[in-house]
Amino acid sequence: MTTAIFVRHGQSTGNAGIPCHDLADIELTELGRQQALGLAASWADAPSLIVTSPYRRTQQTAAATIARFPDVPVQVWPIEEFTYLEPSRWNGTRSVERMPYLERYWSELDPAHCDGPGAESFATLLRRAEVALNRLADLPERSIVLLFSHGQFIQAVRAVVAAPDVDDQSKMRGFWRKGEAPAISNAQSVILHHSSGRWTLDQI
Repeated sequence: MTTAIFVRHGQSTGNAGIPCHDLADIELTELGRQQALGLAASWADAPSLIVTSPYRRTQQTAAATIARFPDVPVQVWPIEEFTYLEPSRWNGTRSVERMPYLERYWSELDPAHCDGPGAESFATLLRRAEVALNRLADLPERSIVLLFSHGQFIQAVRAVVAAPDVDDQSKMRGFWRKGEAPAISNAQSVILHHSSGRWTLDQI
């Protein structure tokens, strides 16, 4: 059995409400750095592999764990956050300014819609999640992998595993709701197991 532990990055400046100008370059706050240290101390055993997204906040979150397990290989996979609004139009804005556009995007329930350059469709997000799961399934038996990723990407992975026979539009429905807390909190882990050709969620 292969175990994949997806970990959302610690609190970032974006999570704290500070406008950003480059989604890939957002950094951790002091709280986020403390969360990263707590994660590193929490692992009972060395993993087989550590994976991060290309984004700075996940690499900063992973750094303490990488330092704790210096002999474990580290790879960068395309498990970055879901960017569904065109960045060039929204970089440097606050969430309150983006909210009407977020609401419209999710209410239209069009998984094939891409907002513009630098954005991706919801369907593309799901395909990225599937690719990551297939890549994990191909690792040697009994691998334990820590993947430092992002809230909506991890949410997409969970949706793919929990409802493999549900279409993209149905997965999109309920994925985001105005005013509700994030489905995956900062520094939260989601644990998956692969055995006998299928993935299951660790219900903890």
